[in-house]
Amino acid sequence: MATRRSGKSVSRIKTGSFERRLSLTRAGLYAGTRMASHMATNWFTNREKREKKHRAMLSSQAQFLVEELGQLKGSVVKIGQVMALYGEHFLPEEVTEALHTLEDQTTALEWSSIERVLKQELGADRLAELEVDPEPIGAASLGQVHRAVRRSDGLELVLKVQYPGVADAVDSDLNAVAQLLKIARLVSFGPEFNDWLEEVREMMHREVDYRLEARTTEKFRTMLASDPRFIVPRVLQEFSTAHVIASTYEHGHSVSSGPVRELPLERRSALGEAALELFFRELFVWGEIQTDPNFGNYRIRIAGEEGEDPGYDRIVLLDFGAVQSYTDEFLDPVRQMIRASYENDLEAVIDGGVQLRFMSRDWPPEVLKTFGAVCMSVLEPLAPDHGTWPEYAVNADGEYRWKQSDLPSRVARQAARSAISRYFRVPPKEFVFLNRKLIGVYTFIAVLHSEFNGEPLLRKYLYGEDASATSQSTKA
Repeated sequence: MATRRSGKSVSRIKTGSFERRLSLTRAGLYAGTRMASHMATNWFTNREKREKKHRAMLSSQAQFLVEELGQLKGSVVKIGQVMALYGEHFLPEEVTEALHTLEDQTTALEWSSIERVLKQELGADRLAELEVDPEPIGAASLGQVHRAVRRSDGLELVLKVQYPGVADAVDSDLNAVAQLLKIARLVSFGPEFNDWLEEVREMMHREVDYRLEARTTEKFRTMLASDPRFIVPRVLQEFSTAHVIASTYEHGHSVSSGPVRELPLERRSALGEAALELFFRELFVWGEIQTDPNFGNYRIRIAGEEGEDPGYDRIVLLDFGAVQSYTDEFLDPVRQMIRASYENDLEAVIDGGVQLRFMSRDWPPEVLKTFGAVCMSVLEPLAPDHGTWPEYAVNADGEYRWKQSDLPSRVARQAARSAISRYFRVPPKEFVFLNRKLIGVYTFIAVLHSEFNGEPLLRKYLYGEDASATSQSTKA
């Protein structure tokens, strides 16, 4: 969610399906007419000029799309953001780039409207037990967050309040956005796109299911209760409903803040290791993974601040609306690919990719080997053999420098230089979300400027071996 800000607020979020569908249909018809006219006039130019003009037109169409989505607010904005994050295999590059510029709905709903929601959800008597700050500390496309204090004992809370009508508009909004993409000729519908669209639909319904999020939050709090490196807010059921989540207020700094950057390298690295191990637990043990890589879902609580235990820097985990459960049928091939990469077994990596249906035994052997090698390179920081690490990615103590390694860019360049793009299949929808999670973890560690080797941690989860040397607490 956006941070506290002063400025304009609105009295209501437009969620009427007819009103929104009409706006999007008009926009789609206008965009479709523009594209048809462009294709007709562009037909007689040479190939190079045709391609250049076509990409410019795609970019213009995409920007028009973003402007239209931004005006409607609500779940439409969230749908656009989800498509930006996970649509790279289905949407033109120009469209995903434009969607990434789609700012979250930071115009807050007026306090009188939020207060009305709280009274409807909690009842006047229950609401009277709280002193709620009318100024939101965060506003997003689906709702906003207010701080509160329980009058009986001074307990500090946060109330996550869903905008009225948003949950009911998810299906109609998603259908309207998909239709807009089709009419504007920005995407070709097919079985793979439709499957992905349904996954987006399921994700959106999970995002607005506050009872599910409350249960998931408590589940993660229980699973992490014995690990002092993590803090998960406690949900207060007596103030929570289908459209409100009340939880304890947990203070902390943003990951990229000055106080976090100024921590000694050893402590920043310990925080990075904690984040990596949390991902391994999700993947290898729990089968439940927080797939939203947004840094707003994390805070760093620095040891010794505000009366905190001086022994630990800790990661505060917020917002569990995007947690997904995965079956072993899907996860086992993923785990196989990770283990095979660790053991430098290219054939087993390829076999895992075939099981996940984004590689095919029909491909030429060299293409399979190249694709397998690209997959293996993603696990560079976790590899037992450090001989292939670039010199600039290693510090004087032989530890991996996550930020300086520039690994994501190098992997992308490696893939671009190969011929695999001509053969690449759209991966299963589960893999798309899992891949985003991995990128998010790597980026989190890089932003901390952590320097450590991830191999002992991975070995622990692959073979159950002791990895105490890297599974340390984030001690100050």
